[in-house]
Amino acid sequence: MLDPRIYRAAFLPAALAVILAAFSLEPRPGPLTTTLTADAFEGPRAARELRELAQLFPRRRAGGAADAALAGRVEASFREAGFDTSHHVFQGRTVSGERELSTVVGVRVGSSARRLLVLAHRDAANGPAAAELSGTVALLELARVFAGRKLRRTLVLASTSGGGAGVADLAERAGGGVDAALVLGDLAGPRLRRPMVVPWSNGLGTAPLVLRRTVEEAVRAETGLAPGAPGLAAQLARHAYPLTTGEQGELAARAVPAVLLGVSGELGSGGSPDVSAGRFAAFGRATLRALTALDGAPSLQRRPRAELVARRNVVPGWAIRLLVGALLLPVLVAVVDALARARRRREPVGVWFGWIAACAAPFLLVWLFARLAALTGVIGASQGAPVAADATALDGAARGVLAAAGAVLLLGWVVVRPAITRLAGVRGDLSSGGPAAAAAATMCAVTAGVWLSNPFAAAMLLPALHLWTLATLTGARLRRPAALAVPLVGLAPLLGLAVHYAAALELGPASAAWHALLLAAGGHAGPGTAVALAAVLGSAVAVAAVLWARASVEVASPGVTPGGPLGYPGPGSLGGTQSGFARR
Repeated sequence: MLDPRIYRAAFLPAALAVILAAFSLEPRPGPLTTTLTADAFEGPRAARELRELAQLFPRRRAGGAADAALAGRVEASFREAGFDTSHHVFQGRTVSGERELSTVVGVRVGSSARRLLVLAHRDAANGPAAAELSGTVALLELARVFAGRKLRRTLVLASTSGGGAGVADLAERAGGGVDAALVLGDLAGPRLRRPMVVPWSNGLGTAPLVLRRTVEEAVRAETGLAPGAPGLAAQLARHAYPLTTGEQGELAARAVPAVLLGVSGELGSGGSPDVSAGRFAAFGRATLRALTALDGAPSLQRRPRAELVARRNVVPGWAIRLLVGALLLPVLVAVVDALARARRRREPVGVWFGWIAACAAPFLLVWLFARLAALTGVIGASQGAPVAADATALDGAARGVLAAAGAVLLLGWVVVRPAITRLAGVRGDLSSGGPAAAAAATMCAVTAGVWLSNPFAAAMLLPALHLWTLATLTGARLRRPAALAVPLVGLAPLLGLAVHYAAALELGPASAAWHALLLAAGGHAGPGTAVALAAVLGSAVAVAAVLWARASVEVASPGVTPGGPLGYPGPGSLGGTQSGFARR
């Protein structure tokens, strides 16, 4: 059903797109620097205060008494340093459920209304978490440093609680005018994780390169450590499915240019009680150096960007979108031609879309189960923003919910799928052209829809789109092992995406499944994501069924029918020999 000439000819725009992408490369911008010293950050004093606060507030669950008391301490310090201080209380969802949270904000007005935002969270999911408190103590020390300093931009210091809920509330009230945001994570912990300057977002795009490289250069200058830079595969994964446990992700998702600075990366210290005074002083000075450089810059790029950095070059997002769209075109043309051929041959195609929907339904039911479990309180530790694994332990209750989700998947496959198939009136031969055309058209429509919203995610679906289309629409008859291998090979980029996040978030197989269920329950994996993923998995099942049916037809075709015992064809079976029965 696939015309190879049409398919090959449609690759011409892709060749042109590659040329345009090559000419679209931009040089990587350099970091902002400053000649001012960062010794004003007094490391010994900050280390003493860190030890004191860690003893006074060892357990700081979001919305708890210790969290509220520490917020009062931060507010008093801001006022003492001469900052205009405000204290905002609100209701927010946390890993412990709905809580009353508070945000303390201190503002020191500069000569410009443009702002630099520095924030750190006070709370901790587990105690004593002394290293996790280092970001808050660094805020207090920065307030003292900037108490008598003239600034070009307005400096905003914010102490939040409740993870993503606190940051989201701050971002909504902050409005526009933020040139750069620096989230302070663990600055004193014993474990190093790279990248230490985390640019990832919970929406499409990452922190501007100038902001990232400025903070990275400050870390190199003050600590002597290489902060680390994400590779091309990691960038593609983070763009394809934007997700981060760092609080900068909620700011970036709201178009605020933000990075997280922390010695333990986006995962944080994990409640570690151990701290290094020397490391805290060095990273405190790096924070001050970065802020001084950003404040002195005449202008800053103010929005996150979806782009890929390869060595010293930058591939802009529009070039990625153009290239992926051009690679989508050959399959789109081939599928339209295949549907037209099927219609001329009067092969039923429409009914097979119902069959593919039935194959996708069990996967969509699991997402609906997760959302229902969150609404009814069965999954209590759910929130819109992703959280670190240590904040959502895989306990007995979580394992029970995972088992229930598996049961829902099995029930959907055994009961719901056949019911939808019967209601759709699906009848016919799976080895015919109708099911193949429907599977290719479904996958093409899903990839095109994903491309409109996220070209990086669509790039992850391109291998499956081309491989499955060629395997089904060419009428190829593969052996049964290959019939099962083709769908799995097409899903390899999605499997690689899952492996990347499991490794980056330090999750085992069971913890990764629980984390994915929490993303669905909390709303980070929304309806659009759920429908697209279910359609892709349903198409994979359909492709496997079509190729398996064709392999079965090939095995059932006997070719030459044996005419004698033990497979001997008997006399007269060769062309030039006449059978003795025929002579009689």
